[in-house]
Formats: sequence, C-alpha cells, structure tokens
Amino acid sequence: MRIMCVDDEPLALQMLESSVKKAKPDAEVSAFRKPRELLDAAKQSGCDIAFLDIHMRGMNGVELAKELKAVNPKMNIIFVTGFSDYTGDAMSLHASGYIMKPVNKEKVERELADLRFPITPKSNALLRVQCFGNFDVFTPDGAHVRFERSKAKEVFAYLVHKQGSSCTTREIFAAIFEDEPYEKKLQNLLQTYIYAMIKSLKAVGAEDAVVRSYNALAVNPDVLDCDYYRFKELDAGAVNAYQNEYMSQYYWADFLYDDYMD
Repeated sequence: MRIMCVDDEPLALQMLESSVKKAKPDAEVSAFRKPRELLDAAKQSGCDIAFLDIHMRGMNGVELAKELKAVNPKMNIIFVTGFSDYTGDAMSLHASGYIMKPVNKEKVERELADLRFPITPKSNALLRVQCFGNFDVFTPDGAHVRFERSKAKEVFAYLVHKQGSSCTTREIFAAIFEDEPYEKKLQNLLQTYIYAMIKSLKAVGAEDAVVRSYNALAVNPDVLDCDYYRFKELDAGAVNAYQNEYMSQYYWADFLYDDYMD
C-alpha cells in the first residue's frame, strides 16, 4: 500500500507523516512539502491514499486532488485542515475523509478504516505476476517461479489472462495448441502440462493460486499481485508500466489499452 502526504509547513508535515506511519506501519509512506512533487511521484509509482493539506501556498489541496483524480479516479483522498469550514470544492471531489489538525494516530486510523475505495491488501499474495512485457511469475520475495515445461507456464499465463473465469480443458487446448486437432494424444499431453504447472506452484506453496473443478481450471485473482489486474483498477504505477506489450511471447494474448482508457 502506497500512502503519500503533503503539507507545506514542516512541523505539520512531520506530525502527519509520523501519525500515518504509526497507524499503518506496513505501508510505504512518502512525505512532500510541495504538491507538485507528490503529483509527480503519484504519476510515476502510483498512490493508494493521499493525505492533502487543503491550505497550501501555490497549488492548494483541492487543486492537487483534482490532478490526482485525473491520474487515478479511485485514489483515496483524505483532506487535512486546520479550519472547520472545508465544504464547497473539497466536498464536490467526494473525498474519502477529512482530518482536523492537529493530526494524530487515532484520527488517521478512523479514516483508514472507512475508505471510499477500500484497498485489497496484497501483502499476503501467494504470487507476483508480471503480464506487461514478457509473462513471468515470482514468489512474494522476488524469486522466479521455475516451470519445468514452457507450456506449463503458458497454461498458467492463459488462466491469468482469463482473470478468474473458469476455463475448460478444451478451451485451454485451443489456446495452447492453436489449430491442432483435438485428439487424444494431445489431450494427454495437455494434462501433462497442467500437472507440471500444479507441481511448480506447489513447490513454492502457491497451489491455491489455481482452482480446479471437473474438466475446468481458473486462477484465484485474490491471491495474485498482478500488474494487469492493477492496471484494470487504474493503479497509476501499473498504467505507467504498460509499454505497448502484453504477454508478448504468446500469440493468443490480446490487450487493448484504449478499452481501459475510454
């Protein structure tokens, strides 16, 4: 979870940053004195929650919030103010919350517990999945997941591509073998690839990443930290990571950027 804070008063910023870190010690917290610096950082690396002082010189908190919402409409904006009257433009932005100064851990915790756009924690993800560029799979600590067969990896890639939808073995066959006839020999070979995929996932404790039912498979998106899924949620970091390539090693992998940006 990435949290960013901004206040042009050094002591107020220090208090805000400290309170946020105490309330959410497992989060990545960044503090800025200049609104433009926070905006640039959010565009570059993404931001889940932004604590913005409303009354700042130059670009104020409301103006900054408008810019941030253009980056990610689902970013949680929490305004921080020393004034009791914070209606008007601030209210029209449908902020996640407001905090009256002085800021403390308890006030921050209350706002984090009631976010407008709740954040699905990915700290407990079983796998980190990279779809932009070449498809690749990593354990949470960054180690590559080793697939003994390249086609076993492709089966998993196809399931990730389908985003949790149940896929029959015949559908998977069509993707893996292209125009080959649906004959017994290749059906058995596909089962070998599926077994190898499951074996590789079990080796890293991630067998729950795939849900098996009669004659069908699906991934469990809830246990994957996937750049493709984050992109669909308009996470700024994932959007910026997209460089016109998606699972580039697989012919069946289609992804239309404009479909998500309209």
